[in-house]
Amino acid sequence: MALRKVIHVDMDAFYASVEQRDDASLRGRPVVVAWEGPRSVVCAASYEARRFGLHSAMSALRAAALCPQAVFVPPDFGRYRAVSQQVRAIFGRYTDLVEPLSLDEAYLDVTLNKRGLASATEVAEMIRREIREETGLTASAGVAPNKFLAKIASDWNKPDGLFVIRPRDVDAFMLQLPVGKIPGVGKVTRQRLSELGIETAGDVRQHDRMELEKLFGRFGGKLLDRAHGLDFRPVESAQAVQQVSVEETFERDLNLDALQLPLRRMCDKLWAQAVRKGLFGRTVVLKLKTARFRVLTRSQSFTGTLDSGERLYLAIEQLLRRVEQPPRTLYRLAGVGMSSFQEPGAVTRQMSLFDQ
Repeated sequence: MALRKVIHVDMDAFYASVEQRDDASLRGRPVVVAWEGPRSVVCAASYEARRFGLHSAMSALRAAALCPQAVFVPPDFGRYRAVSQQVRAIFGRYTDLVEPLSLDEAYLDVTLNKRGLASATEVAEMIRREIREETGLTASAGVAPNKFLAKIASDWNKPDGLFVIRPRDVDAFMLQLPVGKIPGVGKVTRQRLSELGIETAGDVRQHDRMELEKLFGRFGGKLLDRAHGLDFRPVESAQAVQQVSVEETFERDLNLDALQLPLRRMCDKLWAQAVRKGLFGRTVVLKLKTARFRVLTRSQSFTGTLDSGERLYLAIEQLLRRVEQPPRTLYRLAGVGMSSFQEPGAVTRQMSLFDQ
């Protein structure tokens, strides 16, 4: 199989950077993009704010406590989408194989590029230069033989950086890569790996596929592939996002009553993800996996899109009441999802949905 040349481009603190670009009084200050209200979560934080430990998906109340001098600005998705379209137009000058992940990041397959440039590195440098000149914003980029490695690389020299993982360097790079950098390795999985003495991708390679799949299910095989730097997924330019979701495997099995707090946390995280991607759905999904590995799902569709993380949680609460299992049933995993998205700019607010 011929090697691909993949670039992952990630705009730096995108929403906050747009606000700072458009309002000179915000430059150099800790800017937080978030709605007002006790249930609001941070959509984006400028790099000045990140020095105080602020980050997206954090509660706005927590952000204000960590950084009292932060300037809070409500999001303006119309402006963010307009800038995103500018950036995507720049991508289109180099390749038609563009897979957007959200308003501020995308994969590009530049194995063959329209400009006839000699290397993917040169393409990435040109794209970053044109983004800066035409939008006044900075972007970081990662160049690698596949999507998985390109995404890791784009985060390596943030902000306003470029990092290249050449095919001949993949093996050495992966040996020392912390296992927590591998997508899918969350807090619980990382803890289990640490207990097994697995701290790096190189450590993962010391275990065979059968052993890892016994410990982690199908993810064990994917984990081993990633530890070798393997990812055969193509860049899919026509792929439409069907659902955004968040899952959590618990450190210990929980009964139904104990799920409310983690589900609220997941709803906040999901809403922050939806805001970042600019995706607001009409259908809400609850997923549960019992201690015996039985998977249960409940869903409900509404006439309009949800308008806040709080209303998302209220919908999940309603679905939770529809789980008809014995009270003693324990659950090892829960997840929340949202789908049936409106077209950008056509989001309708469903304000009275849960007030009946």
